[in-house]
Amino acid sequence: MTAYGSGKTAHDVMHEGAQCVGEHDNLRVAARMMRDLSVGALPICGEDDRLKGIITDRDIVVRCCAEGCDMDRTTAGELAGGLVWVNAEASVEEALEVMTSHQIKRLPVIDHHRLVGMISEADLAKELSDTELAEFVHRVYAGS
Repeated sequence: MTAYGSGKTAHDVMHEGAQCVGEHDNLRVAARMMRDLSVGALPICGEDDRLKGIITDRDIVVRCCAEGCDMDRTTAGELAGGLVWVNAEASVEEALEVMTSHQIKRLPVIDHHRLVGMISEADLAKELSDTELAEFVHRVYAGS
Protein backbone atom coordinates (compact mmCIF):
# COMPACT_ATOMS: atom_id res chain seq x y z
CA MET A 1 0.00 0.00 0.00
CA THR A 2 1.29 3.48 -0.66
CA ALA A 3 2.66 5.50 2.21
CA TYR A 4 -0.18 7.48 3.69
CA GLY A 5 1.96 9.78 5.78
CA SER A 6 -0.70 12.07 7.25
CA GLY A 7 0.40 11.43 10.81
CA LYS A 8 -3.19 10.62 11.74
CA THR A 9 -4.04 7.77 14.07
CA ALA A 10 -6.81 5.19 14.00
CA HIS A 11 -8.58 7.28 16.65
CA ASP A 12 -8.48 10.32 14.35
CA VAL A 13 -10.26 8.57 11.46
CA MET A 14 -12.62 6.18 13.26
CA HIS A 15 -16.25 6.90 13.95
CA GLU A 16 -17.10 6.90 17.64
CA GLY A 17 -20.11 5.45 19.36
CA ALA A 18 -19.95 1.91 18.03
CA GLN A 19 -22.66 -0.09 19.76
CA CYS A 20 -22.01 -3.69 20.74
CA VAL A 21 -24.32 -6.63 20.58
CA GLY A 22 -23.88 -8.86 23.61
CA GLU A 23 -22.15 -12.19 23.08
CA HIS A 24 -25.23 -13.93 24.58
CA ASP A 25 -27.77 -11.92 22.54
CA ASN A 26 -29.48 -13.92 19.83
CA LEU A 27 -29.12 -13.22 16.13
CA ARG A 28 -32.57 -11.68 15.87
CA VAL A 29 -31.44 -9.02 18.36
CA ALA A 30 -28.26 -8.50 16.34
CA ALA A 31 -30.19 -8.22 13.05
CA ARG A 32 -32.61 -5.70 14.53
CA MET A 33 -29.73 -3.65 15.93
CA MET A 34 -28.13 -3.60 12.49
CA ARG A 35 -31.42 -2.49 10.94
CA ASP A 36 -32.05 0.21 13.55
CA LEU A 37 -28.46 1.53 13.39
CA SER A 38 -28.24 1.21 9.58
CA VAL A 39 -25.01 -0.78 9.82
CA GLY A 40 -23.83 -4.03 8.29
CA ALA A 41 -21.65 -5.15 11.19
CA LEU A 42 -21.61 -5.02 14.96
CA PRO A 43 -18.84 -5.56 17.45
CA ILE A 44 -19.64 -8.35 19.91
CA CYS A 45 -18.90 -7.54 23.54
CA GLY A 46 -18.89 -9.82 26.54
CA GLU A 47 -20.31 -9.25 29.99
CA ASP A 48 -16.84 -7.95 30.91
CA ASP A 49 -17.38 -5.15 28.33
CA ARG A 50 -14.47 -6.51 26.27
CA LEU A 51 -14.50 -7.07 22.53
CA LYS A 52 -15.14 -10.72 21.65
CA GLY A 53 -15.43 -10.43 17.89
CA ILE A 54 -17.53 -8.90 15.15
CA ILE A 55 -20.63 -10.12 13.36
CA THR A 56 -21.83 -9.02 9.94
CA ASP A 57 -25.16 -9.18 8.19
CA ARG A 58 -23.52 -11.64 5.80
CA ASP A 59 -22.56 -13.90 8.74
CA ILE A 60 -26.19 -14.03 9.82
CA VAL A 61 -27.44 -14.86 6.33
CA VAL A 62 -24.75 -17.34 5.27
CA ARG A 63 -23.90 -19.01 8.57
CA CYS A 64 -27.35 -19.04 10.16
CA CYS A 65 -30.28 -18.52 7.80
CA ALA A 66 -28.83 -20.53 4.91
CA GLU A 67 -27.92 -23.35 7.30
CA GLY A 68 -31.38 -23.46 8.86
CA CYS A 69 -30.26 -22.26 12.29
CA ASP A 70 -32.77 -20.75 14.69
CA MET A 71 -32.11 -17.00 14.92
CA ASP A 72 -33.73 -16.92 18.35
CA ARG A 73 -31.48 -19.65 19.76
CA THR A 74 -28.17 -18.89 18.04
CA THR A 75 -26.10 -16.26 19.82
CA ALA A 76 -23.91 -13.56 18.35
CA GLY A 77 -20.98 -15.07 20.24
CA GLU A 78 -21.44 -18.35 18.40
CA LEU A 79 -20.79 -16.59 15.10
CA ALA A 80 -18.02 -14.31 16.35
CA GLY A 81 -15.28 -14.22 13.79
CA GLY A 82 -11.60 -13.94 14.53
CA LEU A 83 -10.70 -11.14 16.87
CA VAL A 84 -9.04 -8.49 14.73
CA TRP A 85 -8.65 -4.93 16.01
CA VAL A 86 -6.27 -1.99 16.09
CA ASN A 87 -5.05 0.19 18.92
CA ALA A 88 -6.42 3.74 18.90
CA GLU A 89 -2.89 5.17 18.70
CA ALA A 90 -1.90 3.06 15.69
CA SER A 91 -1.21 4.99 12.52
CA VAL A 92 -3.75 5.03 9.70
CA GLU A 93 -1.17 3.11 7.69
CA GLU A 94 -1.10 0.36 10.35
CA ALA A 95 -4.92 0.20 10.37
CA LEU A 96 -4.94 -0.12 6.57
CA GLU A 97 -2.39 -2.91 6.75
CA VAL A 98 -4.49 -4.83 9.29
CA MET A 99 -7.61 -4.40 7.17
CA THR A 100 -5.93 -5.45 3.93
CA SER A 101 -3.98 -8.37 5.40
CA HIS A 102 -7.19 -9.78 6.93
CA GLN A 103 -9.35 -8.63 3.98
CA ILE A 104 -11.85 -6.92 6.27
CA LYS A 105 -13.97 -3.86 5.60
CA ARG A 106 -14.59 -2.82 9.21
CA LEU A 107 -12.06 -2.61 12.03
CA PRO A 108 -12.75 -2.17 15.75
CA VAL A 109 -10.56 0.41 17.48
CA ILE A 110 -9.45 -0.33 21.05
CA ASP A 111 -8.09 2.04 23.70
CA HIS A 112 -7.10 0.77 27.16
CA HIS A 113 -8.76 -2.59 26.46
CA ARG A 114 -12.11 -0.96 25.58
CA LEU A 115 -13.87 -0.48 22.26
CA VAL A 116 -13.86 3.21 21.37
CA GLY A 117 -14.92 3.14 17.72
CA MET A 118 -14.83 1.49 14.31
CA ILE A 119 -13.05 2.24 11.07
CA SER A 120 -15.07 1.51 7.93
CA GLU A 121 -14.58 2.00 4.21
CA ALA A 122 -16.60 5.23 4.48
CA ASP A 123 -14.19 6.56 7.11
CA LEU A 124 -11.24 5.72 4.88
CA ALA A 125 -12.88 7.36 1.86
CA LYS A 126 -12.75 10.67 3.74
CA GLU A 127 -9.03 10.31 4.46
CA LEU A 128 -7.36 8.59 1.53
CA SER A 129 -6.57 9.83 -1.94
CA ASP A 130 -8.56 8.26 -4.75
CA THR A 131 -5.52 6.16 -5.69
CA GLU A 132 -4.98 4.94 -2.10
CA LEU A 133 -8.68 4.14 -1.70
CA ALA A 134 -8.74 2.23 -4.99
CA GLU A 135 -5.70 0.22 -3.91
CA PHE A 136 -7.32 -0.58 -0.54
CA VAL A 137 -10.57 -1.68 -2.19
CA HIS A 138 -8.70 -3.84 -4.70
CA ARG A 139 -6.68 -5.58 -1.97
CA VAL A 140 -9.64 -6.17 0.35
CA TYR A 141 -12.03 -7.40 -2.31
CA ALA A 142 -9.46 -9.41 -4.28
CA GLY A 143 -10.13 -12.53 -2.21
CA SER A 144 -13.90 -12.09 -1.93
